[in-house]
Amino acid sequence: MNLMKAFTGSEDYVASENLMNAVDIAVTLQKPLLIKGEPGTGKTMLAQAVSQALGKRLIIWNVKSTTKAQDGLYVYDVVQRLYDGQFGTHGVDDIGHYIKLGKLGEAFESEEQVVLLIDEIDKADLEFPNDLLWELDQMEFYIPETRETIRAKHRPIVIITSNAEKELPDAFLRRCVFHYIDFPDQEQMEKIVRVHFEQLDEELLTQALDAFYWLRNLPDIEKKPSTSELVDWLRALAAGGIAPERIAKEIPFAGVLLKKDKDLGKLRKKLG
Repeated sequence: MNLMKAFTGSEDYVASENLMNAVDIAVTLQKPLLIKGEPGTGKTMLAQAVSQALGKRLIIWNVKSTTKAQDGLYVYDVVQRLYDGQFGTHGVDDIGHYIKLGKLGEAFESEEQVVLLIDEIDKADLEFPNDLLWELDQMEFYIPETRETIRAKHRPIVIITSNAEKELPDAFLRRCVFHYIDFPDQEQMEKIVRVHFEQLDEELLTQALDAFYWLRNLPDIEKKPSTSELVDWLRALAAGGIAPERIAKEIPFAGVLLKKDKDLGKLRKKLG
């Protein structure tokens, strides 16, 4: 088996060599790619980058605490059918008219291969991943109301993200290619930041990155700032005309980086 070189990052997404290889392996093996990592490491944006790089449509299934696996397959709107039946609406006997495919069903029915993002799978209950095992393995599901089997016309490229809030079942993990995205080091972060800015004062960038990583490494910070917060902070520093030499001494606009009162209080003590 030759590894299909499918993904090399994109114009807007800086990917490590290990991450690019994980995507390529998942595409070659036709298995879901399970991505874990702390918030701000680009898990969700990865699916967008893969979609862009491969020229394929992206379908996003945002998982919530109330989400059931059935929601991704199809929904039978029995309430609307009863309502239409009361008023004698034409076509009420056609159950198929009241079947709406979910995001997984939409990916299966697509005439072209798509990228399917199942985002934050660990937000749902523990049975959610197990309830998807058959569908992700066999690429089909059955609709008993219409006695119809929906089979994937093209196996989608499935990317699943998790914030590691819950442990996922072993049976589910066995079916995935797994990759953990480490938080970028300072050198890689500089590359990521430059994607977001056409021009940025070099000294300001250097001082801001030094201060950002110093802040992240403080042992008593509860919620460490993420990449998106760094980008926002750099925009605030540039817009505010902050001199680079002030950054390490004052951490201006600290509320852009830190979102908890306790953390801001700890920072004030550190700065004296």
